[in-house]
Amino acid sequence: MTDVRETRESTPEGSASAPVATGAQGAPEPAHQPPARPSLAERAADPGTLDGTLVLELGYRGAEFAGFAVQPTQRTVAGEVTRALETLLRRPIELTCAGRTDAGVHALSQYVSVPVAGSELALPERRLMRGLIALTPDDISPRRLLRAPKGFSARFDARSRTYRYRIVSGEARPVLAWDHAWWVKTPLDAAAMHEAAQQLVGEHDFKSFCKAASAEGKPTHRCVLSLAVHEELECGERVCCIDIEGNAFLHSMVRTIAGTLVEVGRGHRDGAWVGEALAACDRMAAGPCAPAKGLTFVGVDYPSELLTPWE
Repeated sequence: MTDVRETRESTPEGSASAPVATGAQGAPEPAHQPPARPSLAERAADPGTLDGTLVLELGYRGAEFAGFAVQPTQRTVAGEVTRALETLLRRPIELTCAGRTDAGVHALSQYVSVPVAGSELALPERRLMRGLIALTPDDISPRRLLRAPKGFSARFDARSRTYRYRIVSGEARPVLAWDHAWWVKTPLDAAAMHEAAQQLVGEHDFKSFCKAASAEGKPTHRCVLSLAVHEELECGERVCCIDIEGNAFLHSMVRTIAGTLVEVGRGHRDGAWVGEALAACDRMAAGPCAPAKGLTFVGVDYPSELLTPWE
């Protein structure tokens, strides 16, 4: 994965299908889809697939991690969770996550999946959860244990992912939000940011909004399902929230969208500039990449029939 660098709120290729766009004459244009991935049925039919899938929903505070994925000599979320699960199951495991995050990014509802054998499916939920809580550090929170069919993947079977980016604006330094929000010292016009953001909803080429090196030779079309900017009162502090849901995200895409919208909110750019930056397909055309600590991975949408409580 990465070391301490820009946050990869990128989701691996192969999430939910984007809607088909239409051309000027109403004829369908080719959808810019990631490469086809094996279906759940195809994965389940593989002779090497185990009997079922353990799915763990977890949260974490990202400040002290060098990202989600395992990295030699560095502390990562996957490294800690893998160690805990291998201790409980007493064997090596293969762990898959719904969306990889890089250094400094938090999660409220990350999902990981682990193929398990029939005897492991019979392990009691209470024993597993108590063990996970005891074996993970204080900045990781196992929240819920679920079971899924054989072949299930937290990555491939997700329909969408949702992130929230938090900003505290004004001269007063944030107090409780300090560790999970970007402090912008000038006032922000959230309404102007929201209006400008609507130009990014739908399927587009988001090459302007991802780390340039990560876009070379790779598909950069993604589908943003919703994007809203609004203010909320959190623990007595007014926070500007950018909520975005999409089928998948490019490297640094959410943070670059946040940095771009802040330029509009500050009055440094008008709303039309966001659409122009999108059309340019050039990283230099968009705004800065916002700091990692303001980003939280807040949820994943799966078909309801795939996940059931582990009882």
